[in-house]
Formats: sequence, C-alpha cells, structure tokens
Amino acid sequence: MHMEHPLLRFRLAAILLVIVIAVGVTGYTLINRWNLLDSFYMVIITISTVGYTEVHPQSQAGRLFTSGLIVVGVATMLYGFGVFAETLADNAFGRYRRERRLQRDLDHLRDHYIICGYGRIGTQIVAEFEDHKVPYVVIDQTEEAVERIRAEGRLHIEGDASKEEILKQAGIERAKGLISAVDSDERAVYIVLAARAFNPSLYIVARAGRRESIRRLELAGATRTISPYLMAGHRMAELAIRPAMVDVLDTLHHAEAGIGVEELVVSPATAAIGKTLDASGLLAGDAARVLALRRRDGNLHVNPSGSLRLEEGDLVIALGTEEQLFVSASVLR
Repeated sequence: MHMEHPLLRFRLAAILLVIVIAVGVTGYTLINRWNLLDSFYMVIITISTVGYTEVHPQSQAGRLFTSGLIVVGVATMLYGFGVFAETLADNAFGRYRRERRLQRDLDHLRDHYIICGYGRIGTQIVAEFEDHKVPYVVIDQTEEAVERIRAEGRLHIEGDASKEEILKQAGIERAKGLISAVDSDERAVYIVLAARAFNPSLYIVARAGRRESIRRLELAGATRTISPYLMAGHRMAELAIRPAMVDVLDTLHHAEAGIGVEELVVSPATAAIGKTLDASGLLAGDAARVLALRRRDGNLHVNPSGSLRLEEGDLVIALGTEEQLFVSASVLR
C-alpha cells in the first residue's frame, strides 16, 4: 500500500516544462529585446506547435534559438503526453482510489484479527470470519493470492507478514489476534516473533506443517499451535467413533438450529466482578446456560454453582439462543 499519488508521475515533466519556458523567455528577452509578455507568448506558441506567426520579426540568432526551442520544447511535451498515456493505461487513478479506500478501512479497524496467508486454510478462515461478522485483514505476498483476494474485494495488505512495517500497517497494536496460516513453518516462526514483539498481549494462533515445528512456534510466542494433519486425523477418528456427537457440536458451533455456544470474558470494566453467578444475573431464566467457567490460572469449573464468584479475566462458556446469549453478554459488559 502507500501508493504515491498518480499526479506525482508528472513532476519531472512539469519541472522540464518550467525550465524550457524560463529559458525561452530569457532567450527572447536577451536576443530579441522583447518584453516579458511577448517573450512568454512566443515560447508558448513555439513549444505547442500551434502554427501562429511570429510576434515580431526575428534576427538570425533569434531564429536559431527558436529552432532549438522547438526541438527541446516538443520533446518535453511529448514526454509529458507519454507519462499521461502510461498513467491512463495503468489505471493509476483507479488503483490509487482503491488503495486509499483500503487504507481508510485499515485505519478504522479495532479489535480485529490479522490473517497471514491466503491459501486454502486462510481462505477457509476468512469464510468463517465472514459468517460470524468478525473484523479481519489478510496479509499475503503471492501474486495468485493477492489477485484472488483483490477480485473478491476483501480487506488486505500486499506484503511480507514478518516485516514490521506491514504488521504496523495492519494495525497490530489495535488487533485482538493474529492467525499465521502460511505454508512455511520457518516463515511462521518469524511472523510469530515479530507479532509478539509488537503486541505482548496478542492472541496468536499458528499453523504448524510439521510436528516438530509445534514446539518452535510455542517458543516463538504462539498462544495456540495447530497442525492441520493432526486435527484432520483427530476429526476423522471422531467421525468414525462418535459421529452423532460431532454433528451436535458442529450444529452448536455454527448455531444452525438457533442455538449456539459462546465465550464470554469478564473484563476489568465489568460491574459483576466480585458477585456470585446468581447475583450477577448469569443464571437468570432469560440468560444462556452457563456450561463452564475457567479462571485465569486455568482452573476449570464445569456446571458451576450459583455461589461461585466472578473474577477479572474469567472465561464463561454459555449455551443458548441468540437472545439468551445477548442477555448473558450484557451482564458482563
């Protein structure tokens, strides 16, 4: 991004044109002893080749100067027209408007996710985020991926996700999380290292192609590391052994039956901190069903009792309809 304005392409042509006009005016003033207006008018009709007659009769030196001015002036004008034609052919103005619009959208992103890599896995992640209305931006540098995401009109940045300036442009300081879905485990390590250095509290999910890369990514700073092959194998085994349970969990995850499972975090600004589940309203009849509560230290309370008190950073897993989940979320705001 950071594309220069298309008009800046004409800066050299404009400078050359100003020099030609200045030299021409000076030459006619000194050689033919004309005033500034007559000299300027003569320069303009000369370099534009409009074919008007001379302002005043010229000496032999003046005609030689005019001949040189025609050659240099016409060459400068042709160069300017060439730059103009190239700008139109490249659709520079259209691309500049599109890049400016993307940059404005990037500047307005808050609590979003940065997706590094738009291959098969990255494409599926974007589809899931679109379904759940999750804000995101994609970073990729491969020509095929960039052309595809540009054609789809999705928010993206063309570049290397391991570079500091690209991550800054993606708003990593304001991001909620980062997903590394690149094919190379080595690049994934660099991406995780750079992202963790910029935002120590960032939630980072990294893809590991090889089993031995899982530990490396964790050491680099990944919050969670996933191997698509291990996950696919686990999924296929579960479908073979417990197909009904997998179907139910998928239905809850995608809220296909009007019922879904949601994670609710107790933030520092939550008024319910220090209150019991009963007193906070999380167990009210119109609220979602609280399945579990996980403390910041990892301690898990399954089917918690109403006397359990809420603490900052608690993660509440709730099951219910969209309206019930909205009620529960409003309690923890």
